[in-house]
Amino acid sequence: MDRVDDILAQWHRERPDLDVAPMGLIGRINRLSHHLGRGMEKTFAAHGLTAASFDVLATLRRSGRPYSLSPGDLLGTMMITSGTLTNRIDQLEKAGLVERRQNPEDGRSVLIALTEKGFAVIDATVTAHVATQARLIEGLSKQDRVALDALLSRYLKVFESGTSEGKS
Repeated sequence: MDRVDDILAQWHRERPDLDVAPMGLIGRINRLSHHLGRGMEKTFAAHGLTAASFDVLATLRRSGRPYSLSPGDLLGTMMITSGTLTNRIDQLEKAGLVERRQNPEDGRSVLIALTEKGFAVIDATVTAHVATQARLIEGLSKQDRVALDALLSRYLKVFESGTSEGKS
């Protein structure tokens, strides 16, 4: 029994006419997301980052050499507004983690690039982040991890495939 079971039992008692099974599944996903997010935020904070700043730096790092992207390409990987991205870049630039460079292919545009300091910070952070994620899933057997990953992938595809079932 977990806390969601308690909530479901209350709803069954108060509203036996409702099928609250979806509430249980979504409630558990939400609670897990909260717990996982808190665990990862601690790792980011230990490296002077937030989830938002980690997202930008990690996107640049995994893009490969020369570790730079246009603001539009960065924006395409994140579910944020351009104003929010500009603010994140400004903050990271102030911290010396990224810099704006003139685009060699188009002198009218800029690229956002990792600085040496930014590269070092994101490499250290992503190493710690992967260790944190491993710790966060250690309560599951390898078999359960594989099964859960497959189920979640299939469920996520419903939303990301553009089918009517997944549109919210």
